[in-house]
This record gives sequence, C-alpha cells and structure tokens, in this order.
Amino acid sequence: MTPPAAHPRFTDALRALGLDGLPTRGFPESTRTAAEAAAAIGCELSQICKSLIFAADGTPVLVLMDGASRVDVERVRAELGAGKVTRAAADVVRETTGYAIGGVPPFGHRTRTRVLADRSLLAHDVVWAAAGNPHVVFPMAPADLVRHADATLVDVRERAA
Repeated sequence: MTPPAAHPRFTDALRALGLDGLPTRGFPESTRTAAEAAAAIGCELSQICKSLIFAADGTPVLVLMDGASRVDVERVRAELGAGKVTRAAADVVRETTGYAIGGVPPFGHRTRTRVLADRSLLAHDVVWAAAGNPHVVFPMAPADLVRHADATLVDVRERAA
C-alpha cells in the first residue's frame, strides 16, 4: 500500500519556498491530533506543532502552538489588540487555509493570514507539523518553521494554574 502523501497545495508551497527535498512521513493511522501524531512519530507531545485557526474580531488568525500546551485566547486577544477571540468554525478553517482541521500545515494556505507562533516551539531542535493531510507530517527546525510561516513569536500558551 502506498503511504499517504502531502496535500498538493502544501507540496506547491514547499516548492515555492525552495524546500522541494523536505521529507514528509505518511502514516496509515491518523495524525489528526497532537497525541496521535506524537504516538505515530515516536516523539514528545511538545514536539508537535499545532496549527490552530482563531477568529479575532471575525478575522482569521493562525496560532502555532506546541502539542503539549493550550492556547490562552485572552493572551491572543491582548497580543492582537482584538475585542474578542474565539476558535474558528471548521468551515472557516477550510475556507481560510484550504485544509481540514487535523491536517492544517503552518504555511501554504489558500489565503494569507496573520500568524502567531508561541515561543514554546523553540524549546526543541525539531518539531513536526501537518503537511495538509491528517495522515502526513513533516519535520523542521522551529526557527525555520516560524520564518517560513512568516510568524510573529509570542507568549500565548496557557500558564499552569
């Protein structure tokens, strides 16, 4: 059986960024959640880069967060100077990015959005992110991922209580 492949739009984005040779790994089991991806890859949960779409005053914004942490929407709101920040609905995620939830990569989206990357991603030499398909991931140095996503480094993860 042929392993699942990266989404064609994501493959095109890699080519446009000069990253044609970037390896991807396909799995027969889902890597839709951070826990599923970490189990399939055999890495720490915090080495997974979640690509999450929020709506800030109705405008989509992408937040890149390590797989072991949760996004603090109040911190996102303060960072953006927005009145209200909520999780985007599945149809908004697909319309904005061109990908389904669970397969959203950190770059290569249908539309350009503001991108925030939590500093927690920089704690690792390599992180793994979705490649446009909920069965395919790719590894990248966090600083390179932040640069290719044109993200602003921020502190938006929930603090331990």
